[in-house]
Parts: sequence; structure tokens; C-alpha cells
Amino acid sequence: MEEFFSQQRFLALWNTVYDWVSTNLLVVDNAAQVGLLVLAFAVSALIARRLRPAVDKLRARQGFSRGATMVSPLLLWFVLLGVLWLAISAAVAMNRPYGLVATAATLVAAWIAIHLASHFVKNPIWAKLFAWVAWSIAALSILGWLDPAIALLDSVAVQMGQLRISLYTVVKSTLALAVLMSVAIYVAGLIESRIRTSSSLSPTVQVLLTKSLKIVLGTLAVLIAIRSVGIDLTALAVVGGAIGLGIGFGFQKTVSNLVSGVILLIDKSIKPGDIIAVSGTYGWVTTLGGRYVSVRTRDGIEHLIPNETLISERVENWTHTASRTRLKLDVGVHHNSDVRKVIALCEASACETERVLADPEPKCLLIEFGESALKLQLRFWIADAQNGVQNVKSEVLLKIWEKFKAEHVEVPYPQRDVHVRSTDAAPRSQRDQAPRFA
Repeated sequence: MEEFFSQQRFLALWNTVYDWVSTNLLVVDNAAQVGLLVLAFAVSALIARRLRPAVDKLRARQGFSRGATMVSPLLLWFVLLGVLWLAISAAVAMNRPYGLVATAATLVAAWIAIHLASHFVKNPIWAKLFAWVAWSIAALSILGWLDPAIALLDSVAVQMGQLRISLYTVVKSTLALAVLMSVAIYVAGLIESRIRTSSSLSPTVQVLLTKSLKIVLGTLAVLIAIRSVGIDLTALAVVGGAIGLGIGFGFQKTVSNLVSGVILLIDKSIKPGDIIAVSGTYGWVTTLGGRYVSVRTRDGIEHLIPNETLISERVENWTHTASRTRLKLDVGVHHNSDVRKVIALCEASACETERVLADPEPKCLLIEFGESALKLQLRFWIADAQNGVQNVKSEVLLKIWEKFKAEHVEVPYPQRDVHVRSTDAAPRSQRDQAPRFA
């Protein structure tokens, strides 16, 4: 123990550290690079301060807010990376060493990549994996082990005809696909937000554009990821055809729903916000999905109705071409009632209800002389069926009831005439069949 903490060991350790610092740090080139890094950071801070007001303005503008919000906390590091890139280019042109500057640029690039991944990649597992890979690549690049590591991964390969798949190819394609899909989803979200705010496009066209945009961007991301690792797409044509044939047979219903969804979007028969009734479900359309349509009832229950059902079955669309809807209420009064007075009371009750439209005006008609009552029908229009139908009917009926009570209009009960026949004399057939005793 005494030998471990001896003065000679401390002196030897100090000499080793001093020699390393003298050899690697206390040299003119390295000192110049350290000074250049300090100057680059100061210049970047000054430029970022000048750019900050412009970024804040973009954050307040619709359509640029998401991108500006993502860039704002990394503004200094973006500027610093650009300044370091210019410094490295100048050092290469003047044939000067730039090892420390390149190391700093690698670390800054890894830091930016990790923070951008946190915005693009919402899955925490994929975000952690991306961060781990980014720091690993940065460490290998700084230590000069990146090329040997790539060669080692590429040496583990499988040859399938003319197609060669290595471990490096799998890792590279997976990372490329994850990054490209995340970027595609983010770009689709930005464009979708702009489409949703467009007043010149109908809801159906908005849904059709957003769905098509996601499909196109997703397909491009997959194709670019495959091409980025050097895989020839023609080699996958036969395999893709076989897979497509299997999917066609195994997922007939799914494909039918997808095609039906496209038809619904193209013919504009159903769009978000419509009030529909189908298969015993009444409610308004909230979303048009690739496989189903979401219909929300007044109970707050979401019914996911397959697109194929909306194509093959009869659908009632209350707001297809117009938002106005006519409602009907059956009313019965006593035969002795003043029919014209009752008609006026019913029409006045509808006019006094807030949601009932004044044009066309409510109309009450005498439709039948019933056995127990005179049957009338009150017809009126509303323009907001999405706010409910039964509630507005209830309001009109309550007003009618109040007016009938005030005017002494009688609402009759069902009437039946009962005839009682005498049973004093038994039928002759029964007397003939009665038993006789001697």
C-alpha cells in the first residue's frame, strides 16, 4: 500500500501526463485550433443573436411555426456547425491541421442529429436507438475507427444470386428507412396542416389530398431507403409480385375497404361533418380513414363503420347537398277541437323555438280523421342537425303542450265501444246436448 502511494509513483504519473499535454496540447497548431474554436463559438453566438428575431417571427407565422419551433433551441449549434465547416474548408485549402476542429464539428453534428431525432421520431425506443447510434458513430469517427467498423460489418454478408446482403447493409437500410419515414411523416404533417386551413378546398378533397400525400411520401421513403444501400429494385420485382399476390388473396376485405374509401373520397358522397344513418347507427362523420369511417353518435360513442358497408348498403346522408333538414311531428287532438286554432298553435310553437328556421316557415297539416283523434302533422326545418334532432323535437312538443293547456285544447285518449250481450237464455244447441236423467 505504501509503495502504491509513494512519491515516485506520483512523480512518474505527473511526468506521463505532462509529456502527453506537451506533445498533444502545448503545440502551436493545437493551440491555434483551440483559439479558433473559441473564436468560432463567439462568432456563432453573435450571429445566432442576430438571427433570433427572424426565427421568432417565423414561429408566429402559420405554416412555419413547427419548423421554427424545432430550429429555435438549436439555432446556436446550427450556426456553430456552419462556422466550423467553413474553418475546416479553410484549413484544408491552406494545408493546415484541423483535427480538433473536426472533432468538435463531429460532436456538434451528433448533438444536432439527436435533438432533431427527438422531434421527428416520436417512438421513445427508436429515439434512444438513434441517439445511441449517433454517439457511436461520432466516437468511432473521432477515434479513427469508423472505416474499420464498417468493413467489419460489411464482411458479415449473405449472397443470394446477384443480391448481396451484409450486416452493414441491414443496419444502414434500417437507419435510412427510420430517418426517411420520420421525415416523410413530419413533412406530411406540415403540408396537412396547411391543407386543413385552406378554405378553397372541400373537406373531402382535403382528406383525399392528405391520404394521397402520406401514401406517396411513405412509398418514396421506402424506395429511397432501398436505393440508398445499393439494392437494385429490379431484383425485388418478382418477390414483390409474389407478396402482392398473397396480400391480394389474404386481405380481400382490407383491400376492398381501401378501394371503397378512395371511391368515397372521389365521389364526395360522404365527408367529415355529414350527418348519416347507416346500419342502425345515426350520427355525424368525424374522420374518413383508409379502412373505416368514424361516426359519432349523440351518446359520444364512436362507431367504426367499414368503407365497404357505406358503398354496398343504403345510407341516409342528411347533409349531403344541403345543411337544412325537415323534421315532422305527429299531433292528435279531440274531435270537438277547433282545428284551425290548433294548427295556428302548433305553427306558433315551432316559430318560437330557437333552432327552427323561419324560412321555409313551419307548416301544420290535417292529415287524417282518426278513430280517437284528429291527426295533424307539424313540419319544420332546421339547419344544424349535427346538434341533435330529438332535442329540438322535444322543445317544440313542450311548447305545444303549454299552449294546449293554456287554450284548453284536449288531447284525447284512445276510445273503444264495448257491447255486452245477455246470457240469460242458453243457445238451443247447448239445451239439446244437456244430459237427461230417468
